[in-house]
Amino acid sequence: MIDELVRAESAVATCTDTAAWPLSEHELVAALDAAHRLEQRLAAVKLALVREVDGRGTAVAQGASSTVVWLRERLRLTIPAARRLVDLAACVDAAPTAVRGALAAGAVSLEQARVITDTVSTVQSAAGPQVADKAVGVLVDWAGQFDPTLLRKLGTRILDHVAPDIADAAARAALDAEAARAARDRHLTLSEQTNGRLRLSGTLDAEAAALLRAAIDPLSAPAGPDDNRCAGQRRHDALADVCRLALRTGELPDSGGDPAQIVVTTNYDGLTRQLSTGVLDIGLHLTPDTVRRLACDAAILPAVLGGTGQVLDVGRQRRLITGPLRRALVLRDGGCAFPGCDRPPRWCDAHHIHHWADGGPTNLNNAVLLCGHHHRHLHYSDWVVQLGDEGRPEFVPPAWLDPDQLPRRNHYHRRT
Repeated sequence: MIDELVRAESAVATCTDTAAWPLSEHELVAALDAAHRLEQRLAAVKLALVREVDGRGTAVAQGASSTVVWLRERLRLTIPAARRLVDLAACVDAAPTAVRGALAAGAVSLEQARVITDTVSTVQSAAGPQVADKAVGVLVDWAGQFDPTLLRKLGTRILDHVAPDIADAAARAALDAEAARAARDRHLTLSEQTNGRLRLSGTLDAEAAALLRAAIDPLSAPAGPDDNRCAGQRRHDALADVCRLALRTGELPDSGGDPAQIVVTTNYDGLTRQLSTGVLDIGLHLTPDTVRRLACDAAILPAVLGGTGQVLDVGRQRRLITGPLRRALVLRDGGCAFPGCDRPPRWCDAHHIHHWADGGPTNLNNAVLLCGHHHRHLHYSDWVVQLGDEGRPEFVPPAWLDPDQLPRRNHYHRRT
């Protein structure tokens, strides 16, 4: 096997050194098809080797805690990639002989093989081995036409083709099996990156996926014609808005004996001079602009220290726009007061027009409701908010946007 793999590696190296541009269109497509088949065949060989390494306990014998960890070091993979290799190897090992043969021949991909194996296992439980064997043949044929996602969807009705007399009863069993797989595979991974950022990855079951989409889809729409965020950035901001709402409800379980909250530690003098960075209670640093923006919101309580580290105050109540004052603010603004925004009050922060750290009072004449997006925008742009006639918030655009800088108001929440 080693000699054959070395020869195959040499052949692939020759192809790598050969330019593709002289190929005709027909030859180019044929070469792509051949490369894909070869990739699938090599993947089948690789998985067989991984399965053997795992079965023998080679990783533990060589001092690793598991095959996954051993593969990470040996092949320089990430842990998720190594775990996927081990899982796929076990899946292929358990697959019917016809599926392993199709994979070795390059007729199906790894993901298709996994779909077929899962589907056949369900069919065998519902209808027995003979019907399962018929299902294998049909599914392998379909794999030549459909991608894994569509193949799995078609597989839910495979009994309509191989055993129509029990299809309806088995469909329920298939749904139950799929629900069990979804429950087994559900996970969410939070990977810390530099500068306090997190990378989210995972798989949600159907119910959690529906809940997430229902929560963030309405908040992911562009905020207006000037919203230049990409779709991914809008979803990011929508998820942050959902978390802010959850914190604001006060119904989350305690964390370490304290209510769920964000605590920012900063230097008081530096805060008033817009120079001080902040430190979260988990040790991450924030920029001065971010500290001042977070200090506006009642749901986020900053811990302010003196120059010697002495605690001066933790969330002074006179700073927080809560209770009757917030209700009055909601009654006046009706929602995000920024022009053109229709976000409702429950998605809004209470912003101090004259910043609290600069001596601004906490009263109705110094507050305005802003959604998370426009709260950030106001802190990081040249827009200015003020109270106009009748005590209504109005926003003065920057000169580059409107040379006349005519004040603008929100008309979505007007009650008359």
